[in-house]
Amino acid sequence: MPGPRLNIRPQAPGDADGVWAVLEPVVRSGESFVDEPDATREEVLAAWLVPNGWNFVAELGGQIVAAFYVKPNSSGLSGHIANASFAVNPAARGHGVGRAIGEFALGEAKRRGFEAMQFNAVVSTNEGAIALWRSLGFKEVGRIPGAFRLRGGDYVDTLVMHRRL
Repeated sequence: MPGPRLNIRPQAPGDADGVWAVLEPVVRSGESFVDEPDATREEVLAAWLVPNGWNFVAELGGQIVAAFYVKPNSSGLSGHIANASFAVNPAARGHGVGRAIGEFALGEAKRRGFEAMQFNAVVSTNEGAIALWRSLGFKEVGRIPGAFRLRGGDYVDTLVMHRRL
């Protein structure tokens, strides 16, 4: 018997508590988001809302289990490349949520007229994310040495990943 169906929808003003429940453990881990691990709820939520893009949430059984956005990676003559960021609640990982929101974001970017999607800073130690993006057709097109400081203080590389839509 199939479980609850994943519902992906635009983020609404009343979603702050659910989005924070997803973002907080990801930010606090200091392993994949650029936010300082001790950033406040207000700081994180303010930075998460993209003014020139589109924020979404994914729900399972009425509970927000993921949050993501799609936006232009740049402007003007480089405005045809999309960018996105994704967070899945650790309790919901390993159940296809990341793949579902990744596929949705790619479709949304294409629907909005973007020609490609680029991730500017995939942390090189985030093996699950790298494997997912590769399985969705992304290629590593660059590596920035020591660009991310893990919570423990060690520096690791970030990857620039790209795929045409």
